[in-house]
Amino acid sequence: MRGKDFFTKSTFGMILTQKYLDDLSYQILGAAIEVHKELKAGLMEKVYEKCLIQELKLRNLKVQSQGIILINYKGVTLDTELRYDLLVEDEIVVELKAVEKMLPLFEAQLLSYMKLLDKAKGVLINFNSTNIFKEGQKTYVNEKYFNLPKQ
Repeated sequence: MRGKDFFTKSTFGMILTQKYLDDLSYQILGAAIEVHKELKAGLMEKVYEKCLIQELKLRNLKVQSQGIILINYKGVTLDTELRYDLLVEDEIVVELKAVEKMLPLFEAQLLSYMKLLDKAKGVLINFNSTNIFKEGQKTYVNEKYFNLPKQ
């Protein structure tokens, strides 16, 4: 057994594994590539978000958008006034950008969302890129990911 999260279960009752999250992030990136192929670069983030939601739904993936991030602090639930862009299958946080240059702030933002939502994996996607797969995305994992079984 590897750590206390060995039997962490997904929303659907199955044991959550690194492979499941890796496969899911691969599907998310495939959907983002499809959106980028259709729309190209140069639009506002909200347009890509709406289209990516539709593309994920076409792939039969559950997606939530613009969710409020709450935190329990000393027994009191507080609204952080933060919102994630997408949460796919209740497991992977997706942060979308349509910017000229990626900033370290975006990575910090995604990692914070992952921690506050207690998620093991996140994907940062910049639609203002030539090629989503090569330079327009980055995947992040945290300690929770490494405590999950591989298979």
